[in-house]
This record gives sequence, C-alpha cells and structure tokens, in this order.
Amino acid sequence: MKSEKKFLVTGPTGATGGETVEQLLKKGLTVRALAHREDERSERLSKLGAEVVFGDLLDMESVRSALRGIYGAYFVYPIRPGIVDASVRFAQAAKEAGVKIIVNMSQKSARGDSQSHAALAHWLSERVFNWSGVPVSHIRPTLFSEWMLYGAAMIRQGAWLVPFGTGRHAPIAGEDQARVVVGILENPKAHAGKTYSLVGPVEYNHKELSQIIGSVLGRKIHFEQVSIEKYGEIISSRPRGPARNTAATAYAEADKAGGAGSDFVLQHLKEIAIDHQNGIFSGMNNDVQEIGGRPPMTVEQFVEKHRPEFGE
Repeated sequence: MKSEKKFLVTGPTGATGGETVEQLLKKGLTVRALAHREDERSERLSKLGAEVVFGDLLDMESVRSALRGIYGAYFVYPIRPGIVDASVRFAQAAKEAGVKIIVNMSQKSARGDSQSHAALAHWLSERVFNWSGVPVSHIRPTLFSEWMLYGAAMIRQGAWLVPFGTGRHAPIAGEDQARVVVGILENPKAHAGKTYSLVGPVEYNHKELSQIIGSVLGRKIHFEQVSIEKYGEIISSRPRGPARNTAATAYAEADKAGGAGSDFVLQHLKEIAIDHQNGIFSGMNNDVQEIGGRPPMTVEQFVEKHRPEFGE
C-alpha cells in the first residue's frame, strides 16, 4: 500500500534522479517525476509506477503544477545556464504548495568565490533556497563514479584521457547519492538546514583510477592527462547515441545551451580541474552510510557492475 505522501523528483532520467525515483517506488512511496521530454527513459519510469509529467524548470506554471500536492521534492539542474532562475521559481512554487522538504543537488566546489560560473551559480541557488523559508537540505557530491562511464568509449580502446592532475577524490555513484536523497526525503526534520558533502569509500587520483579500471577489466589502460582544450574536443566529438542514464547527460544536452563542448561547460570543467588539483574535491565522511543506510559502492564494484559499458 502506497503512502499518502507524494514526492517530486526533477531530472528523473539522470544518474541521481532516476535512481531516486526507483528507490522511492521500491519503498512503496508515491512519486511524481518531472521530465523535460518524453522518451524511452520517461516511459520506463511510467511503467515502474511513477506519475510522469513534462515541463521546464524555467516555466513557472510547469513548476507550480508539478509541485501541487507534494510533500518532499528533489531539485536537480544540469550544468547549463539558468539554475538560479530555476531555483527562484522552484522555491516560490514549493512555498505556495507547502512542501515540507527540498533536497537540492549542489556540488562540492560550490562557494561564493568560485571561478566556475556553474559552481558559483550552484552556491547562489543554495542561498535562494535558504532565503525561501522552505525546509531544505543541500547535497554536495564530489565527482561522480559515472565520470568513468563518460570515458568508456576511450577505455574500450585502452586509454583514458582526462584534464585532471594529481588531485584526489573518492568517487561516488549516482545510486548512492540517491539513497541519501531518499533518506532525507523520508526524514526531513532530521536533515532540514543541513549540507552534506557526499563521497565514496576511498580517495584516488585519476591515474590510480585508471589502474583499478584496468585491473577489474583485465587489461592495461593507458592514462594520460590532457589540456582542457583537448578534453573539450573529445567530449564535443563524443558519439551521439541514445541518451544514457549517467552523469554524462549533464554535459550532453545537445539541444540546450550548455551542451557538451559549449563555452559554459568548458569554463566549468577548466575551473573544476584546478579545484580538483587544489584539493577542493577531496575529503572523507560517513554521510552516505549514515543517511542512506549502507556503505557507498567501491570503484571496483562500480566497474564490475558496468562491465558491459566498458566493452566486456
């Protein structure tokens, strides 16, 4: 029997949104998913039992309609211009609807002096939600484990080229972040007003990650650090196959400003590469286990789970 409480998930076809929808449904909870367009991913969510609606986070009536009757909401916006405007609309509509908790997807590098336009906008988005008076919890993940899938085409050919140096981070899978989102939505009073940095179980640099990937797959992976300009060329030429439920979709909305290879995305990547080298994405804690109910996935487990996407 489903709960009378209804939860809204935005970005439901992405790495964290899709997992959040599935995990809420598995708990017998009622879910409304706000998707941007109808496709095989939104159709799948509907078949799983979600109420799928379509709209734009920059359209006030879309947002108002999506939030009516909602108890708790997950807000996530892709890496493209517009997040502050979207946050203002979402916060106002949530206030009107009497929403009890918003989980806001931010990022670990979000701060008031960030040189990344996207990271600064995420920080401003946090301020908007705080000012709104609607109970909110911010999550600030380090780099997603799905970044490895973003490079799967290269890895299948035995190489991994990235614009990061010797900085370290503990990769966190989208499904582990979703467990935290669900944990907060189910228990808002314990988490409202708090900010959580979400990380995986072990810190690595990217060269070490390439060695782990190779070890799990049983083949040698050539690692190479490249310039952000070269990396921009790589992601801009990435094959445009069917949309995938990974972090890469945040950088691959070809029909929107801010798609892979755009000036906005490349400026962000350039600055987070610097931040990564300077330790902004490092750090360890137990938030995923304590809020999500189980330890986060290791890199080895992640690669094994996604072995087919790496060519095996």
